[in-house]
Amino acid sequence: MAESESQRPLMLVCSSGGHLLQMLSLHGAWGDQERMWITFDKADARSLLSEERVQYAFGPTNRNLGNLFRNARLAWQVVRRERPRALLTTGAGVAVPFAWTARLLRIPVIYVESFTRIEGLSLSGRMIAPVAQRMYVQWPELAATSSRLHFAGNVFAD
Repeated sequence: MAESESQRPLMLVCSSGGHLLQMLSLHGAWGDQERMWITFDKADARSLLSEERVQYAFGPTNRNLGNLFRNARLAWQVVRRERPRALLTTGAGVAVPFAWTARLLRIPVIYVESFTRIEGLSLSGRMIAPVAQRMYVQWPELAATSSRLHFAGNVFAD
């Protein structure tokens, strides 16, 4: 019997540090869902996600082709195995191979751009844009630059 979509996890993909904090601030969007995290094995991630299901990716990703290929292989393995109902990401580099893999497997990709990006998309945002079903930005000024970008507030709003 095929697993129903509601039983499949939501895949949350983000780098550690600020991207992880922004994903955690979106708890209202995913908090009641079955989920699996993809992030780096860093002290903040181990502490903040101690009660969560986590798959650690290879870092660093900036200018590191070896880790890009390792993460692409990891993405192919994990996304195929888990078949998440959607992939939600706040970036950065680790998200790119996971987003493209999800798209290849017809899994919706939702991207939330960093709070720090006011005037233009980040490199990871530009790389994920072609495969994202929906893209959110945290500043109305940035949303006004493209009909593909949606503003629904920012992570620091009251």
